[in-house]
This record gives sequence, structure tokens and C-alpha cells, in this order.
Amino acid sequence: MAPPKQDHYLMSAYGGDDEAEEHLVLSANTDSTQHSYLNSPVVDDDSVSVHQAQPRRPAHQLSLRRAAERNEARAAGLHAEPLYDYEYEDHNQNDYASNAYGYDEGPNNYASNAYGYDDNYRDQGSFTSLSKPYGRREYADDTDEQYRIMEKLDDSHRDREYVSQPSRGPSMYQRMRLMDEGDDEGDTPLRRASLLLRRQLSKRRSGAPDGAMRRSLLGNGGSSESYGEGNIPLQELSGGGDRHLAPVPGDTGGPEPELAAQAAAPAFGADGGGSFRTVHIGNRESNAQYKYKHNKVSTAKYNFLTFLPKFLFEQFSKYANVFFLFTGCIQQISGVSPTSRWTTIVPLAVVLAATAAKELAEDIKRHKSDSEMNKSTARVLVGSAFEQRAWRDVVVGDIVRVENREAIPADLVLLSSSEPEGMCYIETSNLDGETNLKVKQGLPETAALLTPADLATLHGHLKTELPNDSLYTFEGTLVSEGGRIGYREMALDPTQVLLRGAILRNTDWIYAVAVFTGHETKLMRNASAAPIKRTSVEKTTNRQIIFLFAILLLLAVLSALGSQILTSRNRDQLSYLMLPEGEGAKTFVKNILTFIILYNNLIPISLIVTMEVVKFQQAQLINADMDMYDETSDTAALARTSSLVEELGQVEYIFSDKTGTLTCNIMEFRQCSIDGAMYSDVVEASKRARVVDGAIVGQYDFTQLREHMRGSERAAQLCEFFQLLATCHTVIPEQRGSELQDIEYQAASPDEGALVKGATLVDYVFHTRRPRSITVSVMGVDKEFEVLNINEFNSTRKRMSAVLRCPDGSIKLYCKGADTVIIERLDETRGASVQVTLRHLEEYATEGLRTLCLAMRDISEDEYRTWNAMHAKASTTLTNRQQELDRVAELIERDMVLLGATAIEDKLQDGVPQTIYTLAQAGIKIWVLTGDRQETAINIGYSCKLIQEDFSLIICNESTHWETKEFLQKKLDAIREGRGSNIDLESLALIIDGRSLDFALEKDVEVLFLELATLCRAVICCRVSPLQKALVVKLVKRRRKAILLAIGDGANDVSMIQAAHVGVGISGQEGLQAARSADFAIAQFRYLRKLLLVHGAWSYHRLSKMILFSFYKNITLYITQFWFAIFNVFSGQTVYESWSITFYTVFFTVMPPFAIGVFDQFLNARSLDRYPEMYKMGQKGVFFNVRSFWGWAVNAFYHSLILFFLGTALLFDDAESDGMVGGQWVYGVIIYTAVLTTVLLKAALITNMWTKWTVLAIPGSLILWFAFLPIYSIVAPKFRTSTEYEGILGHIYANPRFWLISALLPVLCMVRDYGYKFLKRMYFTKPYHIVQEIQKFNIPDYRPRMERFKKAVHKARLLQRLRRTRGYAFSQTEGGQEKVIRAYDTTMQKPSGY
Repeated sequence: MAPPKQDHYLMSAYGGDDEAEEHLVLSANTDSTQHSYLNSPVVDDDSVSVHQAQPRRPAHQLSLRRAAERNEARAAGLHAEPLYDYEYEDHNQNDYASNAYGYDEGPNNYASNAYGYDDNYRDQGSFTSLSKPYGRREYADDTDEQYRIMEKLDDSHRDREYVSQPSRGPSMYQRMRLMDEGDDEGDTPLRRASLLLRRQLSKRRSGAPDGAMRRSLLGNGGSSESYGEGNIPLQELSGGGDRHLAPVPGDTGGPEPELAAQAAAPAFGADGGGSFRTVHIGNRESNAQYKYKHNKVSTAKYNFLTFLPKFLFEQFSKYANVFFLFTGCIQQISGVSPTSRWTTIVPLAVVLAATAAKELAEDIKRHKSDSEMNKSTARVLVGSAFEQRAWRDVVVGDIVRVENREAIPADLVLLSSSEPEGMCYIETSNLDGETNLKVKQGLPETAALLTPADLATLHGHLKTELPNDSLYTFEGTLVSEGGRIGYREMALDPTQVLLRGAILRNTDWIYAVAVFTGHETKLMRNASAAPIKRTSVEKTTNRQIIFLFAILLLLAVLSALGSQILTSRNRDQLSYLMLPEGEGAKTFVKNILTFIILYNNLIPISLIVTMEVVKFQQAQLINADMDMYDETSDTAALARTSSLVEELGQVEYIFSDKTGTLTCNIMEFRQCSIDGAMYSDVVEASKRARVVDGAIVGQYDFTQLREHMRGSERAAQLCEFFQLLATCHTVIPEQRGSELQDIEYQAASPDEGALVKGATLVDYVFHTRRPRSITVSVMGVDKEFEVLNINEFNSTRKRMSAVLRCPDGSIKLYCKGADTVIIERLDETRGASVQVTLRHLEEYATEGLRTLCLAMRDISEDEYRTWNAMHAKASTTLTNRQQELDRVAELIERDMVLLGATAIEDKLQDGVPQTIYTLAQAGIKIWVLTGDRQETAINIGYSCKLIQEDFSLIICNESTHWETKEFLQKKLDAIREGRGSNIDLESLALIIDGRSLDFALEKDVEVLFLELATLCRAVICCRVSPLQKALVVKLVKRRRKAILLAIGDGANDVSMIQAAHVGVGISGQEGLQAARSADFAIAQFRYLRKLLLVHGAWSYHRLSKMILFSFYKNITLYITQFWFAIFNVFSGQTVYESWSITFYTVFFTVMPPFAIGVFDQFLNARSLDRYPEMYKMGQKGVFFNVRSFWGWAVNAFYHSLILFFLGTALLFDDAESDGMVGGQWVYGVIIYTAVLTTVLLKAALITNMWTKWTVLAIPGSLILWFAFLPIYSIVAPKFRTSTEYEGILGHIYANPRFWLISALLPVLCMVRDYGYKFLKRMYFTKPYHIVQEIQKFNIPDYRPRMERFKKAVHKARLLQRLRRTRGYAFSQTEGGQEKVIRAYDTTMQKPSGY
């Protein structure tokens, strides 16, 4: 038999999904001993729906299968076709008893062990055996009426159970309770059986190991499978999903104790083992036992306890610091070090202290930002009054009051609001990037709690899911334990949940309960801890330090080996040294340590501190750049960390959010086309309307529009056009002042809000909404329109319409939507202005405007009465309700008359198109990761030049893993083979939605996805969650050796920003959490252009040159120590005085690296911006790579060879005029001076830009040495510090060989370097050499002519694209809006909440 219609209603009324998705119906054969079920077993778990197909299939697969089954049934004559030609057949009248799905199943065609229960239930005394498919128990006593009734009840529910996704409807267990509650009979056997069955099922469900809730949250990576937050349906106002804890008949004392215990028992099949959490409402003492997280949030890198271990770990992950620590330690061993024991450990301590101070200063800024957020105030209910408390003091279970435009302080469950029936609006652009407002609604039972006194009577607790990172799912129950609501348990879903990071909009106030706080909120669960980021330059340097250390170790071993060999051979001549006998191995090891100390400065100890200081100064230059200062928000660029400045010059991929990053979150009504005439808010003089050959050319402004409405031949159509804008919508007006213009519109769609505001420009002011009517002031006269029906927008229809009864009694249909769907529904006999309007649409789209077409038709009373009956029937059907409503809407949305078109500007931030175009020229690939809709994202992609007009779009909207994999493989193969008429190999853009991206990120598909995406010039990922954003970034980071930059403005972008090599936050917007968590903060997206192309290129070039020079200068000096060791029998004797060696690094060569690292420019800012191709040198690592590093190292070896051996040859006979010789220390000072002069000349040769600081650093360092030497050689010996210099001054400055060597040898060294530079520039020219010459000689650039040609080609290609797809985009929440507007009466006073 067909299940009774009442039961169907019962099932849907309590949370079953009876609209968008079909349900599988388990039908029964007429034979009571045989059952016809679907070929999918029923599992034993704790899901809300007991009967569930295994394995779970995506909804669309089930729909396809059902469609095929219905077709087979129709072919067999078992299912009648619906009638749509002004007739409507109720699909609920199908004959279910006739095996409606066409299955031909034998009596034994059942899934084995259908429930999946253990056979041991029989042994455990279970009331029925489920070890066989739907088997019946063979009772020991067949007269046991109670058990037999239980089995009958169980089977009857199986026969008409709907198979649903978890959490989408009540289980058999819940429905039995509801049926039981509706039974007013006394204590009958049926009622006792029902209670016993309920308790038995509860025990089984509580023992299930894995919950459906957990699977639904984690089975798909914690992300939404098929719907976003905007698609969550409103709560049924009939109290759907609640379960009254009705007292058992005969009990007069409130709820039956065992039922009350069940209300407090685990709600999701948990047995207290941690599958859910209990939150006592407004009871801090009870919640304290659970030790929930506090609401204090930290995005800082360190705290008091972790600073020292994390800092030391980070610093000693740099091999140079490990090496210097090792050297400093062995210097403390007596008799090993040839130099002072403090010459390494003290500089290392200074370096670490300076780095620690910088890290602390940067992290203190993060702590201050966190402190400001944590100190934000919230209103918390204490007793029966609200008190102001800081966010950090809000705890789980607190009832808080949030007022309009305030941020949500924690994850809350909505109780009530100032709006009708507990509704409120929230903006989630900080969470998912969507600009349209979301509607949330409290439970009907709590919506009446409108005052603190009412809230004080609320007693009970919440049972909720565990903290997780899924923004779009929530499962829980609210259990009332008396008070105004009484004893009952009510289901909670995402409709009632307000997430931290969202902002309350267009709602005076709300009351809500905190369920997740601090780092347990969904927003923070999507974030990750601040990572330790290291640049590619640092990593390359680290690797080369290992090789240098290997060379140093080799030199030390060779020197120790040479010492050992020469000492053993000449021991009889070295008796005066009193060398110990039999300690060869010990002496050998000791000598190795000695030579390690002697050569240790091959690796410059000053390099780390020099890099830190240089990076800090480069960060200050970024902070002080007035070109990146935003006057509007009074915000300057801010480098929150200086450690990553050189990474800015090597970026290959940019991952950008859309909303608030590329756009301004502002929709403005800019232009419209009405009856073939164009109107615009601002009209340039060259575009003003004029009549040419009888046709109107150009645009009118809105002032002329108002004049035309008062008296012109098109006045009637103009009035109709704006009457449509003012009436065909789901906007709620809020009067904010006494004037009619002081109205704020609550719009779930920013487009609708802009259109309604646009109508006010011509005095069509919508100001009042009632459940069944709206009132519009038409040029000062109020007119009331009765709202008969709303055909809502969805992504399939791409339009919405309203059926209105006008003040004159006529019925009109107003419709707005995409031009492609409106034009095909027009009356062909009345389309004179269609072609003109299409041309206008093309012109609007070339300007990046979002377009809609507007149409209307008059409807007769008879036609409306017939259609309304069908609409009413479709709106109450239980299967495919939305599809049926869409089909009925098709019947009336026909033969319309085109009124015109609108053009709305989704305002881009200033300079975004130019910035993206320039960055693309620089070789940077830009991926947009947004939570917004696909149409909107593509439209913005075109308007901001991310997608060019000649691009081929690869759009991936698949619904399963295998379909996604097949699609990606097919497209990739076509690209590889160069085939496919729809694929342009030169310009590709990939567009993929969040559902497909889920599958694309799985292990066996991610390589295909990444390979296809990296072949594309642009990638747009739509409807993605914050976690998906981070996963995409991590995928590219893991599998591509490229530098990634992520930029965003909201809290939903934090995880993406932290996952990338470089994170940039947009400050100056409402949400600053992204800027707080980022490495760099800028006020506008356009500043990214200078940040990368100028500051990034400079920083990379400067750091590269500074590092290479630092290694060069040290190798040049310290390899001379090795050459000297050959002449002193590898005794370990140093050629230079020990403190002079330290001063070489600390004083005499420290300033040139600073000057190069801070002030040098290989190209000026204008040239770098004008020729973005120069940026590619950083991406390719032209200035710093392994080859260049070892090139500089070999050059240093070469220079040390010349300096030492030629210097030694010239000083071989160093007898002076008086017969005295200078000795070792004079010889050492002369070689030292020649080395210093050579190094400074090298610094001068590589400097591109000379400033006063460069002059002070390079020539100044040489002057400093010549001034320092006489003073030090006189003063130091008196303090017994450097006795080696005592009396040497006269043997140096008076010695002509000193001056000859100091001048000649450096010049000889530089001859090769200068010659190499000349050859490279003249015969192996690099692109930047050419730009340097253009810059130096100010050569004119003729590229603007080519740019004009490109623009002409660009426009032609644009028109070709627009003829296929115009600029349609409409960010509208799908479904549920009619329910919202039917609940509003703006003429009624809203409650104050106090």
C-alpha cells in the first residue's frame, strides 16, 4: 500500500529534506512475508537516519539512478507522466504498492545481514534477530504479544522509511517517539512495545563505534559537499525537529524519569566517550568541570615559555650559527686555539642577541594586535541583566547580546533577535568571501525570549558536535529543562549557528549562547599556528655553508697532515720545541681543531647579523614608502617581519582572495538601458546623447532621465522599468531616520540592494513591507502592491520573478535575470529594442559591469487563478519540490516584454586591472581562491584582467571523484597533444568549484590537477572553504619549486596566508586579522605592484650581492692563512694579529655590505615598474644561485693567490736601509692592507648606484684602516693587548714596498674582474643591461604605439566573447527568501531586547 499521506507529512515536518533531493522509498510487497527493498544494506550505526545506503553515493548519482528507474517504470506502464500544460499531477499519488521503482526482486534478494548487526544479538537476548535479512525472531514463546507487536512496528517503519543523508531528517527512532507522543491512548501493549523498542535502539546506537556525525564532518576533509552557508534552508516554523518529553500516561509529576534521562543522554550515539560535548546554558559553574578553551586568541609566534626554545631552534637551524658555536666551544680548550678564546663566542652572542631583539620587537606587535581584539567588549547575561565584559572573558555557555554592525565574539547558537521569528542577517565575507548577507533563524521555541528576564528563565543544556573546521555543518540539540519552554529537546542545525568572524548586519540585536570559544571556534580551527618561514636565499646559503665547511675541514685535515709529516721527518732538528713522544694521534686531532679555528672565518660570522640589519633596513624602506600610503584609510605599508623581504623579488605564484582584496564590497547602480536609450550616473562630454540619422547615439545622465519620466514618449516604459526595480525583490527596508530617504535596505543579495537604491534616484522609494504587500513612494505618492507570488532565484533559473497586484487591480509579472534566459522568453512580436539592448549589454560588459535584463507581462485573472492553483500544489509536494516549482514558474514566465537592462558596478579597488596585467607581464601566475559564486568570480576575472578575452576557459564542475579525475585527464591529454577545437594552447584559464576541488586535492588526482592548473595562465577556484585555500597553496608549495605569495583581507584568508612562502594582508578593511597574521600589510591591492616589482626586486638583488660579497671578502683573507701555513711547516701560526682578524669583519669590511644591501639599485623604481619583465631575473635566480656563489668563491681563491704569492715575492728580501728587517708582523700588516684594498675595490666595482653612504662605506673604510693602524699600534701594546704591533709603525709607513704592494696588487686583481664585466656587458648582454642604458641615457620608449594597437585588438576580442557570454552576475542566496519576506511587517515596532 502507499504510505498514508499523514505519515509523509509527519516525516517531512520534523526535519526531513523533502525539497531539493529525492528520497528512496522502501516499498513493501503485498505479501507480508516478502519485502522488496533497494539493493543497499542498512547499517548499524549512530546516524540520525537508521536506514542508510552503503556505500554512500553522491546525491546526483542517486538522482540519476532514480531517473533511470522511473524511466523503466514508465516503460512498464507503472508511472504516469506529469502534465504541465496548465495541468498539474500530484506525484504523491503514485501507487507505491506496485513496486514503483521497477525492481524485480525475488523473495530472497536481500542484502545479507542487512542491518549489519552482530549475530550475537540473539545470544544477548535481543528482542529480534537481525542476523538474517529482516529476519523474524523465532520466539520461545509465540504468545509473547509485546514482542510480536514490537516486530510488527519495526517492520512497518522499515516499509516506508526514507533513506536520507545523515542529519537531514529524523531517524526511525525519532519518528517513533513522535508517533508515540501523538498517541493519546492509555498504557497499551503497543505503547509499552514502542517504549521498549526505543530504549533498545538507544542502547545499540550508543554502542556504535563511529558516528555519522563524525563521518559527515570528517569524511570529506571537513568541507562542504554540496552546499554553502548561503544555501542552508530556513528552519521550518512548525517546530521541525523538536521532541517533546511528554509524560507517560498516569504520571502526574512532569516528564517520565526515563525519558528525561534520555534527553540528557548522548544524542548522537555517544556513550560519553567524547563524541559530543555538553554545554550548560548560562551556568558557568557546571561548565567549569569540562575545562573548555577560553576565548583568548593568539596569532603571535612566541610566548613567554616558547620564545627561548623556538628562537634557538630557528637560529641553530642555520648551519653557520652551529659552526660558530662549535668553533667557540673548541676555542675554550687550552693549547688548541691560535687566537683569543673570545674572538668567536662573543661576536656570536652579539649576533644572537641582536636577532632576538628584532624577533621580540616584531612579535610584540602581534601580541598588541591580539590584545586589542581580546579586549573588545561583549555583553554577557549575569543573572537577569547584561554586563560588559571583554571577549577574552566570554566562556562556553554564556548568553551574549550582539548589536548591529558588531562582530560575533565566539561561535554562538542563536536564540532570538529583534527581527520577526528570531531571524537575523550576518555578513560572512570575513569567513567565506561572500558579500551577500546570510539569513539565520533561531528556534521557534526560543524566538519569544526577548528580554533578559525571559532569558533568565531558560534552563537546560546544549549537546553539540565536537570542535571542527567545517564552516557549513553543525549538529546539536537544545534540551530545555523547564522554564517557559518546558521539557523538550530541539534539534539544532547550521541555520542557528553564528560563527566568530562574522558581522551582524541590518539587525538591531540578537541573543545567543556561546558553544565554541577561542581556538576551538571554527574560524580558528581553519587557521594554523604561525609557521617558521625561511627564504630560498637563506636555504641556498645554508647549503653552500655546508660545502664551505667541508672545504674548511679539508684544509684543516691537510694542514694537520702536513704538520704531522713534516714534524716526524724533522724531529731531530726540532728538539728545542720539546715535542712529546708517542702522542701522534692526539697531536693530529689537536692540530685539526687548531686549523679549524684558524680558518673558521672562511664562513663570515658577521654575515648573519649583517643580513638581519640589512633586511630590517629594507623593511623600513617599505614602511616609509609614500607611494604605498593610503590617504583614505590613513594606512601605510607595513612589513611585519623583515625576514622575508628578498622573497618578494622571486614570487612566481600569487594566491588572492577576491572579496575585499580585488573588490571593495560595494555595489553601485551605474547605468541602465531603457527602450533603446542609455542612461548613466556620470556621462563624459564625448559620450553625451545626440541624434544621428534619426537614431540616438550616446548616453543620457540621470537628471535627463527624471525629465524624460515626467514627459516624453517613453515615459510609460521608464516608469514601468523603475517600478519593477522597486517591487521585484526580497529586500527588507529599515527606517533609520525621519526622512523618507533615511532607509537602510536589508538585502540578502548586494545586487538587489543596489537596484532598489538605484530606483530611489528617480523617486521610486520602497519603504514598507508587510507579509502580503509592499508600499512604494512613486514621486511622492505612496502606492501599495500586493505580493501574490515570488518565483525565487537559483543558479539553474538565473532569474527571479514576482507576481504583483498593482494599485489599479491589474496583475503583473515582473522578472529580472541573465539576458540569455530573459530574451528567449520574450514575446517575439514586441521586441523592437532587443538588438539595441544587446549592444548596450556588450558595452556594459566591456567596462566590467554586472548586467541584468528586466521584463514584464500582464496576466489575466483567469490565467493567474489557474496558475496559482498549480503553484500551490507544487509548493506542497513532498518530492522534487524545487524542481516542480521551477517547472510551474516556466509556465508564467513567457511572452514577456523587454523593459531594459541594468548595469551594476562591483567596484574593483583602484588600479586592480593594471596591477594584475603588469604582474602577469612579470611572469607571475595569479590564482583567485574565493568563496563567491562561479558566475561572479568569472565576471570579476574578466573585469580585473585576470582572464583575457581570447582565453579558453576550462570549467570543472564535476560531482564525483572519478568524474573529476576523468575531466582533468581528458583536458590535460588534449593540451599535451595539441588537439581540441575548444582549447587554445596559448591562453588557458581553469575555473573549478569547491566540490570538484575536494576531489582534485585527493592523492590520486592532485598531480593531474596541479599539472593542468600550472599550464594555465590563470586559475579561479570558486566556493572554496578557508581550509581548501590552504590546501591548494600547500599542494603547489609541496610539488613546485617556486615562491608563493598569498594575499587576502579576511580571517578566512589567514590559513592561506600562513601556508604560503610570503603572506600579504590587506589592512584598512573591516577585518584586520589577515593583516595581523601576514608578513606584510598593505592598504590596497594595487600596492602589491610596487611591493613586488620594485621593493622585491631591489631586496633580492641587494641581498644576493651582499651575501656573495661577504663570502668573497672572508675567503680572500683567510685563504692567505692557508698559503702562509705552507711556509711555516703547518705549525698553526697565524700571519695576522688575532684582533686585526676580528676587526677585519667587524669594522673594516662591515660597511660596504651594508651600503650595498641597503642603498644599491641595479635599476631605479621607474624602470622596474615600466619594464616588469626585469622581475623574471629574480624568479630564475639570476643574481644568487650555486653557480654564482662558487664563481665568487673561486674568484676569492684567485685573488688570495695573487695577493699572497706576489706580495711574498715583493717582500722576500725585506731588508731596510739600516739593515733591519720588518719581520712577520710587518709582513702580515702589508698583506692585510693589500687584501683590504682589493676587497674594497671589488665593492666599488659591483656598486651600481653611488650615494653619500656608499662613499662613506667604501673609501671611508680604507681611510678608517689607515687612521686606525697608527693609533692601535701605539695604544694596544701599552695595555698588553696586541704586543705584536709594538714598534712596527715606522717599518710600515716609511717602507715604499708597503705603498707599492697596497696599490699594485689590488689593481692587478681587479683587471680580470673589470675585463669579465666588460665582456659580459658587451658580448653576453642581459636584458637589465639594456634597460640600464635606457635609464642612463634617457632613451625614449616607443612602446605606447604598440599599446594602442593592443587595445584595439583587445576590444575586438572582447566583443567576440561578449556575443557568447555577457557580463551577467547575480550574487543571490538561493531559496528561502520568500519565507523571510512573508515574516516581516516593517510597520510594527521592533522589540528593544530590554
